[in-house]
Amino acid sequence: MKTNLLLNFNIDKENLKIIIDREFNAELKTVWAAWTESQYLDQWWAPKPWQARTKNMDFSIGGHWLYAMVGPDGTEHWGRTNYIKITPLESYTAEDVFCDSEGVINTDFPTSFFDTEFSYKNGISLVHIVVTLSSIEHLEQYISMGFKEGFISALENLETLFENK
Repeated sequence: MKTNLLLNFNIDKENLKIIIDREFNAELKTVWAAWTESQYLDQWWAPKPWQARTKNMDFSIGGHWLYAMVGPDGTEHWGRTNYIKITPLESYTAEDVFCDSEGVINTDFPTSFFDTEFSYKNGISLVHIVVTLSSIEHLEQYISMGFKEGFISALENLETLFENK
């Protein structure tokens, strides 16, 4: 078992991108399922002590995932991921927005685009994520809202999920 798994988190302000690379000691099909099936996403997507809760999910081109991040006091923050392109076990592209419980977009928050790629080598799966925002203001807003800390925490939840399988 590899113990020093890769985690890179880089902010490219010039190109309005956040680039994340994370290795997992798990089979590719297991990692793919964790990113594309709600019963797994609900177990790791939100940073602790928050929890993700799926309202509905259709992982297909043109489909979406509508979910809430629920705080320990019951506070809900809603998000919607709209799937644009999917190549099974290899990659998907999605638009990620803040919304209400019915999926209506909240334009007070930035929209981001996630290009997520999956690869596998020598027993290790690599997830390569490029998050693109539309302006430097939106990128800085995303960062100031705690995206880095929250996303890294969620990825740690995913590692724990794999370790407990």
